[in-house]
Amino acid sequence: MSDNKEILPCVIIPMHDSQLLLPNVSIAEVVDFATSDPEAGSPDWLVGWLEWRGLRLPVVSYDAANGNKLVVPGGNRGRVVVLNTIGQNHAETPFLALVTQGIPSQIRIGPDQVREIDGEKGSADQVMVEVDGETAVIPDLEYLEKLAHEAA
Repeated sequence: MSDNKEILPCVIIPMHDSQLLLPNVSIAEVVDFATSDPEAGSPDWLVGWLEWRGLRLPVVSYDAANGNKLVVPGGNRGRVVVLNTIGQNHAETPFLALVTQGIPSQIRIGPDQVREIDGEKGSADQVMVEVDGETAVIPDLEYLEKLAHEAA
C-alpha cells in the first residue's frame, strides 16, 4: 500500500448504468431523495429542485445529462448528492445536486489502485477509470455545473 500522503479519500456514487468516482472534498452532503417536480419545458436532465440549507438547488440527472434515459430512483435507495462547485459560476451557483441510484460508499484510493482506461465517454464524462478492478467514471464537473447554472 502507498504512503498515507498518497491516499485520497473518495466516494463511489451509483448511477443507473455506471458509477461515479469523486474525491470526498467535492461533496457537501448526501441527503434522501426528495425533490419538487421540474417546471414544464425543463431540460430532460433536470429531475427537479431540492430545498437545501435555505437554497433551491437544481437536481441534475447525470445519466440524462450524458444522453441516456432519465431514471428516477424508486423505493428508499435513491439519494441526492450535493456537490460543491468550483467553476466560473461558483458565486451564483455554489452547489449542485445529482440524483443517485443508490447509497454512495467511501473508498480510499492510492496511486496503485486506479488507472485510466479507454471507453466511450458521454458529454458529462471526464475520464473513465478502473479502481481495484471495477470501472468508474470521473464526471466532467464543469459541464454539470454549467447545466446547473443554466437551470438556476
